[in-house]
Amino acid sequence: MDYFSTTEIIGYLASLLVLVSFLMRNVNKLRILNTIGCMVFIVYGILLGWSIPIIITNAAIVLINGYYLLKRNKVIIE
Repeated sequence: MDYFSTTEIIGYLASLLVLVSFLMRNVNKLRILNTIGCMVFIVYGILLGWSIPIIITNAAIVLINGYYLLKRNKVIIE
C-alpha cells in the first residue's frame, strides 16, 4: 500500500488551510488563517527542493495579508 510522504501531507495541509480560510466571514480571521496556510506552503516549497514559484508567491501573499492586518488593526485601535 502506498502512503503519502511527509512532503505531500504538508502540501495537503497547506491547501486545506488556504481553502478553509475562504470560508471565514470575518476578514481578520480569513487573513490570519490564509497567512498560516501560505507559511505552510512556503515550507512545502522548500521541501520540494526550493520551488521558487511556490515560495515567492506565498511569501508575497503573507506580506500582503500582514500589511492589511496591520492596517486594519491600526484603524480599529485609533
